[in-house]
Amino acid sequence: MSNRSDAHRIYSWDHCQTLGYESYTGTMPISLAYSVDADDAFMFHALRAGGVDTRGLEFTHHRGDTSELNALAQGGEIDVVAISVGAFPGVAAKYLLLPHGASVGRGFGPVLVARRPMALADLAGRRIGIPGLSTTAWLVLQQMQTGLLPVVVPIAPFARIFECLDDGTVDAALLIHEGRLIYERRGYARIAELGEWWQAETGLPLPLGVNVIRRGLGPERITLVSAILRDAIAYALDHRDEVIQVLAAEKRGEAALAETALLDRYLGMYANEDTRAMAPDARRAIEVLFDRAAKAGLLPADCRIDWAP
Repeated sequence: MSNRSDAHRIYSWDHCQTLGYESYTGTMPISLAYSVDADDAFMFHALRAGGVDTRGLEFTHHRGDTSELNALAQGGEIDVVAISVGAFPGVAAKYLLLPHGASVGRGFGPVLVARRPMALADLAGRRIGIPGLSTTAWLVLQQMQTGLLPVVVPIAPFARIFECLDDGTVDAALLIHEGRLIYERRGYARIAELGEWWQAETGLPLPLGVNVIRRGLGPERITLVSAILRDAIAYALDHRDEVIQVLAAEKRGEAALAETALLDRYLGMYANEDTRAMAPDARRAIEVLFDRAAKAGLLPADCRIDWAP
């Protein structure tokens, strides 16, 4: 059985052994899970397109919404997962943080929007559409305002969060990924910009998404996979215009997501030199985020942060 024919299925290494992968390919497949959004597709593109030397390893790909990916990491079976920084404390016993592949907001980040202008405090006791309970955006928003009532609205399908705003299912929406770039053209009012608030509070960038790698792979395999992923990110950055054209051709259910100008702007924000290698201030910001959240009673106080090479 070839793992290429099962490219969208997810297997742990133990499961792969029972399926006979090792005896067939001579190596162990590495399972990847990442979001449907452009920044994740950007950094993993070279692995799908054969743009880098995978050094004898084969990679399986699964794409899902942010909340699903955070839940998959909780299971601890996927080798590499793109997750919310806010979800890491819950999976730290099973995963290491990778030093590349991050989404970092420098003075910008998720936005909270509503159908009409209002103050953030006016939303206390009201329903807020959020992309997931373990997302960084929700973790930060809770530090900005208490008493919000979360309603989880997955990021896929893309238009669902706007539909929930329009039909009154939620009173405001917390937008991540490309949604933060198109809310104005849809006529919504911005209530708060989380990256601006975070920078004013801490003087640091806002770390939003990270890639994590399963501890059970072992040191040698972790080092090898990390190096291949680093090469894939470098390939994407070096072939940026080419990759943008590929991403623009993807069908994601929303015409705006195929606009090359929007993709260019979005990738400039979230797939850049911070993605190539996490800067010291971004690493520090993760520690500060967890410390502040723990003091607010939103996270446990003993999160273990270990970095892969």
